[in-house]
Amino acid sequence: MLLLVFVSTNYAPLITETVSDPDQFREVIRSYGYGGVLVFILIQVLQIVIPVIPGEVVQVAAGYIFGTWFGTLYLIIGAVLGTTITFYAARFLGYPLVRAFASEERLERLSEIVKSSKSDLVIFFLFLLPGLPKDLLTYVGGVTPIHGPRFLLVTLGARLPALFASVVVGSNLYQGDYSQALWVSAIVAVLFTGGFIYRKSILKMIQSHKPDQG
Repeated sequence: MLLLVFVSTNYAPLITETVSDPDQFREVIRSYGYGGVLVFILIQVLQIVIPVIPGEVVQVAAGYIFGTWFGTLYLIIGAVLGTTITFYAARFLGYPLVRAFASEERLERLSEIVKSSKSDLVIFFLFLLPGLPKDLLTYVGGVTPIHGPRFLLVTLGARLPALFASVVVGSNLYQGDYSQALWVSAIVAVLFTGGFIYRKSILKMIQSHKPDQG
């Protein structure tokens, strides 16, 4: 846990700065030759394990460096690994680990939301909706009774639309197709803004959701 906090404090800002410049990040990845793919996947893993690293910039960079399809593939591999590590680290270490990234009040609120229903649809919606702290929710999921493999599948499926859209933007930027990149970015921005503005109402609705009896 101390190692995770140390990396978050000392290396997260550097990683964020490097990834935020697609040309610089592309050169860094290419400098590792064939190992660049592994380096990129590792960064995607770190982005999920360390919630302060913005996921969107990593996803856009994936398309910019590797193109739409390979960028998506490498992000999915990193997301699977990162989510698995985060979920089971939280399950093994418990609340002390989760408290390193969230206040007690926020942790309790998110925990109640995750535990309020056993419906996979609710978890899917939480991870699909833009503007919610998805990586932090993965930590919270680890300290609840949710089944690990099912949680992984549901959350990965929910991440895919936004992930793919970001990769498309990155790929179009590299190819100089700024009009399509702008259109996709505009759609994502509208969805993100809506999710952010109405997040409290949506969270209240989810908290009031009653699991089906049967």
